[in-house]
Amino acid sequence: MDPHESHNIHQCLEVAVHQLPGNEDLPLPAYATEHAAGMDLRAAVREPLEILPGGRALVPTGIRIALPMGYEAQVRPRSGLALRHGIILPNSPGTIDADYRGEIAVILMNLGEAPFVIQRGDRIAQLVVAPCCRIAWRAVPNLDETPRGAGGFGHTGT
Repeated sequence: MDPHESHNIHQCLEVAVHQLPGNEDLPLPAYATEHAAGMDLRAAVREPLEILPGGRALVPTGIRIALPMGYEAQVRPRSGLALRHGIILPNSPGTIDADYRGEIAVILMNLGEAPFVIQRGDRIAQLVVAPCCRIAWRAVPNLDETPRGAGGFGHTGT
């Protein structure tokens, strides 16, 4: 296959989504560009929501989803909000399990120096759907050795 044709191959997973009543005016999560990994989640607030510096808020998105077993959805921060306003997701990435059927909501925290106001429809986070596997632990008396060993927390950097 010609490597330039690979962009035409898209893996697509169908996921059921339900817009909660009163949120039909908001677009469903969507990819902003052809190669984006995450879809934008939008604020389904009824009126402007102000987050003071150091404060946090649970922001509704107005949608529920039904992921297939073997997948998770990760809620991740938007880099522009973090850089320009100090808006982060304190539990990033947040995980949405395949058996969760409630409304997706995003915990936003303001680490900036000024209040931040969220308007209805603002893009507040990204949603990345990814496969995940279940594991079965196998207790062993020892682990195999590697050159790295137990080195961690900056061990490989300077």
